[in-house]
This record gives sequence, structure tokens and C-alpha cells, in this order.
Amino acid sequence: MKTLQTMPASGVIVISIIAVLFILAVILLFYVRIRYRLLESKAGGKNPESRGFRAALLTEFTEAYRQYGRDVNTPAIISDVVGRKLSGLLLCERYLNNAVSLFVTLGLFGTFLGLSMSVSSLTELISLSNTSEWLSVLDSVGGGLMSALSGMGVAFYTSLVGAGCSILLTILRTILSPQAAREKLETRLELWLDTEIAPTLTTEAVKDDAELLGRLIETLNASAGEFRSAMRASAEAYAKSTQASAAAITRATQEQKEHLRSFDESLEKFNSGVHDFSEVDYNLRGSVERMDLAVRDLASAFREISRRMGGGRQQ
Repeated sequence: MKTLQTMPASGVIVISIIAVLFILAVILLFYVRIRYRLLESKAGGKNPESRGFRAALLTEFTEAYRQYGRDVNTPAIISDVVGRKLSGLLLCERYLNNAVSLFVTLGLFGTFLGLSMSVSSLTELISLSNTSEWLSVLDSVGGGLMSALSGMGVAFYTSLVGAGCSILLTILRTILSPQAAREKLETRLELWLDTEIAPTLTTEAVKDDAELLGRLIETLNASAGEFRSAMRASAEAYAKSTQASAAAITRATQEQKEHLRSFDESLEKFNSGVHDFSEVDYNLRGSVERMDLAVRDLASAFREISRRMGGGRQQ
């Protein structure tokens, strides 16, 4: 404690960071270990809880087994579900794996920090020794040496704390070993799925060539039935559309006949009108000719009268 009180603030900060990270690593180590043990103790039974890790694992395994049968890759399914549902525990494992090197790195950081402080103090002390007033600065030499030694203390103590925490965490990880606990859990889950769950499931995967041939025949029969149903539906739809088209053509034909009949009647009326007009024209032409003859006769009569009247006056 006295050493920490006399140590510079930078060294205290580095040591405190290493201590906090070490305590966090120890807590996470015990938590991960206990969590894996609890999951391993519950890895059994045919009726797991409706939600959670085991329920998700059982659902995915059931779907895969019904599709692939005994060829299902159980370890891959377990690894996938563990990665999705236990991602927090895997993150803690990664932190524990890197914590050892992290402590050593922080210790080296403190070492270089302390050495830089010591070099700075020694440089200042040597610069004072080159002055002409050497006797007057002897009192500050002790302070400079103490400052340099305190920097060396930061270097050594931070390295010591970092290396010590690294060693302790390595020992704890070797004893508790979260990775081994996870592998044991995965092995227990694989045995549970293959020996307890798989025999109770029905599979859609084929077991031999005869079953494969039978399923192929069933598939072909089903496809043939679907094809016949589709063809029947298409034929009925085509017949309905053909009937509708024929009815539409019949209606159009009747309408066309009605239009043609109306056109014929109009044409007959037009022909009769033209014939009447021809008769009127012929009669009018005869009347005009007769009027022309009458006018000519009248003009001849007028000329004859004029001639006679002229002859009478001469006598």
C-alpha cells in the first residue's frame, strides 16, 4: 500500500486497469463454467421447455432429421445453435482466451511508461550536473534520483502485476477450462439427440434402393395425377372459352345478317326512288317538249297574224 502511495499516478492507473480486468476475467471464468454445467445437466429428456436453447436445438434437429434421416450432421447443427443462442458465452470465452496476453501487454506498457519517466528524470539530473553551480544543486540531486527510481518502480511493478495476473488466470483457465466444458456439453447434446430424440422421429429420407424406387413411383404417380388434373382443367377451360367464342360468333353473324337485311331494304327503297325519279324525269322531258312545240306554234301564229295585219294595212 505504501508503494502505491509513493508511486506516480500513471503507474497506479495502469495497475488498477490490470486489476479490474483480472477480476472481470475471473468472474466471467466462473460464470461460463457454471453456465455450461447447468446446460449439460439439463441436456436430456424428450420434452424440453418451449423456448430457449434446447427448444431451438430440438426444433432444428427435428426438421433436419425428417429431411435427411440418419445422414443428418448433428455436430454441425449443435455448433450452429450454440453460435446463435449462446453467443454471449462464446464472447466471454474469446475474452478469456485473450486476457492473458492483454495483461502481459499492459504490463509492458507500464514498463515502457516507467522507463520513459526514469530516462526523463536522469536527463534532467545530468543537465544540472553540467552547470557551474554544482554545489548549489546537490540538494536537487537526491530528488532527481528519487524521481528516476520511482519511474523504474512503475516499470517493474506494472510488469510484475501484469505477469502475475497472467499466470493466475492461466492456472484458473487450466483448472476450469470453459472450452472443455463447452465441448463436453456439445458431446452430451449430440448423444441426447442421436440416442433419445432420433429414434422417436419419423424420417422422409430413403433407407435403401427399394424404398427409393417406391418413392420415385409414388412421385411419378402423383405427378401424373396432377398432370391429368391440369389437362382436364385446361380442356374444360378451353371448351368453355370455345363455347363462349362460338356463341359470340353466332351473335355477331346474326347481327351481320340483320345489318345486311337492313342494307338490302335500304337499297331497294333507293332503287325504287331512282325508278320513280326516272319516270318523273321522262314525263317532265315530254312536257317540256310539248310546251316547246306549243310555244313554237304560238310564235308561228303570232307571226302569221302580224303578217296578215301588215298586208291589210297596205291595201
